[in-house]
Amino acid sequence: MKMMKRGLVGALALAAMVSTASAEISAVFGGADPLEGVYDRQNQKFVDLVNERGAGQIKLEFIRGEQLGNDVQVIEQVMSGAVQFYGDDFSFYANWVPDLNIVSWGFLFRDNAHVDAFVASDTYKAAVEKLSADQGIRVLAAGPGQVRVMVSSRPIKGVEDLAGLKMRVPEIRTYLALWETLGTAPARVAWGETFLGLSTGVVEGAEGGISSIYGAKFHEAAKNVTRTDHVRIIAQITVNDAWFQSQTPEIQELLTKAAQDAVKWQTDTVTAEQAETLEKMAADGATVAEIDVAPLRERSEVAVEKLESEGFWPKGLWAEIQAMK
Repeated sequence: MKMMKRGLVGALALAAMVSTASAEISAVFGGADPLEGVYDRQNQKFVDLVNERGAGQIKLEFIRGEQLGNDVQVIEQVMSGAVQFYGDDFSFYANWVPDLNIVSWGFLFRDNAHVDAFVASDTYKAAVEKLSADQGIRVLAAGPGQVRVMVSSRPIKGVEDLAGLKMRVPEIRTYLALWETLGTAPARVAWGETFLGLSTGVVEGAEGGISSIYGAKFHEAAKNVTRTDHVRIIAQITVNDAWFQSQTPEIQELLTKAAQDAVKWQTDTVTAEQAETLEKMAADGATVAEIDVAPLRERSEVAVEKLESEGFWPKGLWAEIQAMK
């Protein structure tokens, strides 16, 4: 399988290089999101916009799903230039720019306007410039994506109800630290095994993007859905910077505007679909509740100093982002 992937990537890279000799530029967009997932549709929107607006000048091919590998593997292919484009959750870039660990910290952003303020800030610009300078990846556009909520076998009305809850969370240090700080007992269970874990009581809760939870049917195994909105994902579309710099100013502008439009489309679509998806969960028998998250946010702040002292992000960065408006 690995040999097949390497062969496919090599063939795509060769096709992209050969195409530069023709009138029409060809490039490859590598996906890693599930088919028809939020970012899969965002990326398809981008490809369609580029192909429509750049007809006769540029043609993008979209390799969907995980045909080229998982997110990190596709990002590495963009870095090498074997693939030109990628789009998904911005927090993956924390693997190369440690300051970006903070974007997956709980209750960092108050709302979508706060996310937009961060994306417009010098702090964000410094991080993406480092990504470009060190790894050769240019961020064409970024904006608010899904919110993450929780499901549980018992109702959650406040922070006190989280005490001792066996909670399945991703094996990401910031996520583990958040849920430990909130009083739960984090458990290491693979995403694909979580439905069974919730059904049998191996775990009593889980968290994730609204569409992801609905798609995995977690709300059927743990019928309490709580709008914690503890993480607001930042959606993005990126490009190999060397390839981008080799294009004409007109093509660069076309790509940048198409990326901005696609990410904005994703934000608007997600906002509408989240409400619809929660209604579907309720129709399936789940109890969907909104709670006052201020006590959870206050509890989460307890761990900030510890994480900053451990170097997960620079000291003072959390406070700096909190002050953004």
